[in-house]
Amino acid sequence: MSGMFSANIRAVHKYKKALVVGCGRSGKAAEALLRSEDCETLSLDESVSDFSDFKSQVSSFCPDVAIISPGFSLKHPWIKDLMERGIPLLSELELGWSRRHCPVIAVTGSNGKSTVVKWIAEALAQAGQTAVPCGNYGFPVCAAVMLPKTPDWLVIEVSSFQLETVHEFRPEIGLLLNVLPNHLDRHGTMEAYRNLKLRLFENMQKTDTAVVPFDLFPNIGRKPSNGWKTFGTEQGADFQYSDGWVGEINLTGTRFANEILGVAGAAVAAVCAACGVPAAAVEASARGFEPLPHRTALVAEIDGVQYVDDSKATNLVAMCAAVKMCSGKVHLIAGGRPKESDFSLAKDLLAQRVSHLYLIGEASGAMQAAWGDAVRCDSCGTLENAVIAAQKQAKPGETVLLSPACTSFDQFRDFNERGDCFAAAVRGLSGKDGSV
Repeated sequence: MSGMFSANIRAVHKYKKALVVGCGRSGKAAEALLRSEDCETLSLDESVSDFSDFKSQVSSFCPDVAIISPGFSLKHPWIKDLMERGIPLLSELELGWSRRHCPVIAVTGSNGKSTVVKWIAEALAQAGQTAVPCGNYGFPVCAAVMLPKTPDWLVIEVSSFQLETVHEFRPEIGLLLNVLPNHLDRHGTMEAYRNLKLRLFENMQKTDTAVVPFDLFPNIGRKPSNGWKTFGTEQGADFQYSDGWVGEINLTGTRFANEILGVAGAAVAAVCAACGVPAAAVEASARGFEPLPHRTALVAEIDGVQYVDDSKATNLVAMCAAVKMCSGKVHLIAGGRPKESDFSLAKDLLAQRVSHLYLIGEASGAMQAAWGDAVRCDSCGTLENAVIAAQKQAKPGETVLLSPACTSFDQFRDFNERGDCFAAAVRGLSGKDGSV
């Protein structure tokens, strides 16, 4: 891998004056990296600047590059103004990547990215290699490359938002987990969203490894790398999940022993094989895996009913996956601010697996209209009301599942706060603490 990595290094472009758009975690990390290189920086954020102030400050500063935080789309007035001025745009992801001192594994997809990034990093650790998770999960990339000790690998979670403003970004190993309806409120169409995801591979060379779903591979288009590997449940995939196994890797008895997370296991196996990680290390990391918060996490079991927090499920496909993973009938709490307008995708599954729906937030009306003739629906307004209503209906052996299929921004700061609210409401049921 060292020779491959050496071939991937290009001359680092140093900037004299840089504008950083967005002052969140990634923006602050980009600013720190640039200043460490004696670059003069100006950071602007909508919380302190309006459009006229933004234009005035940019005009007086005259940057030679603008580092864009992922929260700003190409349609944002500030970004459109920068493009009209001819100022080059660069993702914080690519700025950090260009300063790396080790090879990169990049993971993108609609669902499951953070879990896979964590698993890959832990499998590498099991094999005696050091890895730093970064990007959307862990450190911002600009912060990761400034760590005092260089790891063997950076494992980067890459979003479609970040891929809007990359140019030369090229991982040594790139993984596309899936392409499912998501973020269409920003990207407009599935074709545009899919094309953004495929930008992960556009600079890859014959020495690199590209890992993609078996069913998507025929439609990828240009395939510059000889190192394409496929994964899935289908016969013919290079790495196939079947009945709890991926090749020599035994996942039975782990949370990955199902067709939803088992596919992720096949993807992880493909990436780890490219890194030289033995199957035993992948299996050991699966058996010791602690799930990330708010991802099908068991909060409590009360009177024989399991209460599961899947607040991270912000689209329909993620919600459907969570429902499929539950045992027994499901009492589903869903709703929030929708990213999608067509809820019909989930209707048949809900009719089969869900006993009762408890709807919250802005999407309540649309979900009631889409699903009300297939599943009993109650409009509960708040998450606390939904938990109380679900407790009254759920029977031993059933599951109360928070899997909203929507963002949280109508009622909460983020999905973490929404999941914490669910856990607090569960633990407060009838004055019981619950037992896991």
